Amino acid sequence: MSITTLKLGIFGFGCVGQGLHNVLSKTKGINATIEKICIKHPDKIRSLDAAYFTTDPSEILDNPEIDVVVELIDDSEAAYHIVKEALIKGKAVVSANKKLIAEHLEELLFLQSKHKTPLLYEGSVCGSIPVIRNLEEYYDNDLLSSVSGIFNGSTNYILSKMRNEGLDFDLALKEAQDKGFAESDPLLDVGGFDAKYKLCITLLHAFGLLVRPENVLNIGIQNLSDQDVNYATQNNQNIKLVVHGQKQGQHISAFVMPTFVSADNPLTNVHNEFNGILLESAFANQQFFGGKGAGSDPTGSAVLSDISALTYGYKYEYKKLHQNTLVSYSTQQLLEVYVRYQDKETVQWDAFQNISQRFESKAYSYVIGSIYLEQLLQEEWALNDRISIVLKSILDGEILEATNKEIHAAL
Repeated sequence: MSITTLKLGIFGFGCVGQGLHNVLSKTKGINATIEKICIKHPDKIRSLDAAYFTTDPSEILDNPEIDVVVELIDDSEAAYHIVKEALIKGKAVVSANKKLIAEHLEELLFLQSKHKTPLLYEGSVCGSIPVIRNLEEYYDNDLLSSVSGIFNGSTNYILSKMRNEGLDFDLALKEAQDKGFAESDPLLDVGGFDAKYKLCITLLHAFGLLVRPENVLNIGIQNLSDQDVNYATQNNQNIKLVVHGQKQGQHISAFVMPTFVSADNPLTNVHNEFNGILLESAFANQQFFGGKGAGSDPTGSAVLSDISALTYGYKYEYKKLHQNTLVSYSTQQLLEVYVRYQDKETVQWDAFQNISQRFESKAYSYVIGSIYLEQLLQEEWALNDRISIVLKSILDGEILEATNKEIHAAL
């Protein structure tokens, strides 16, 4: 599709929708006009003329004059039906809904191919950082070995406040909510779900891997305390909620987990609502991308970049997916983790391959040991609200020599 002037139909006029309007109105180089905006609450006071708005989706989806549907609503299920119908009707689609995309990636690939309609979603991953386009174009033939980073601005804001200002989790969360970085129901963010959806999308473009979100481990930050933050500080480290995508041979492991980040890691200097991405590859070595991952204008600018790309006929080619090299998803990654607990009985000790360090006191206790990703994914104890788990390192996959009997003896 190559059109000089695009006519846009937008679903949703919240934070991102208003950001898109703001950046579009200030940009001179993109020939695109907003024709109609579909909203849920018609009585709400808006910054634009009422003539722009409708509550009837068909005024956009059935309008032959509208070239591009821009989906920017919170409801992922409703968004799915909007995006699906738009693609079937032959309209290009731009979306920033990471949950919708991650949960329906395979079907969305099929719809794009069948109906010859592009779907772009740069704004769904890390706000203003152009990670998807770079993975598609710059790293299309590079041998990526690792994708990791801070993919959620809300949790990074909370952890920054806990580390830098000594706030406890609840107070830091409230401050993030007051500033609009976290939702009134923050579990999507603090539970690591938002970051996991973004990771699933990234894995497709980085490695050509399709993986369902429910098969990816996400451990959030809601169980972290000042004890964990103090431990990190004493060891000259920060705690960040980090997504990890690791490639070993043709096997790829992926998970989201609070992670101890050393002082020489670029992610340690990513603060507040900012995001940071680390890519490691055979040819380019390590590269770092940083920028605002939350907020109206940053995400609006990413959506606008997709609209701009449509003016010259751009679409994702999913190059890694179509390369001859086949990859598979694996949970057989060995991890070294810090586990703080209040009661020994809440920890599944049989799951560990090795315990290398143990500390006990009246205030709190912790162990450091090695465990397979698969064990954390399968065991409910890892999500117990009285347990805090933080990644120390990703090990090379060799089972460390220690029997469960030795582990129990040590405890």
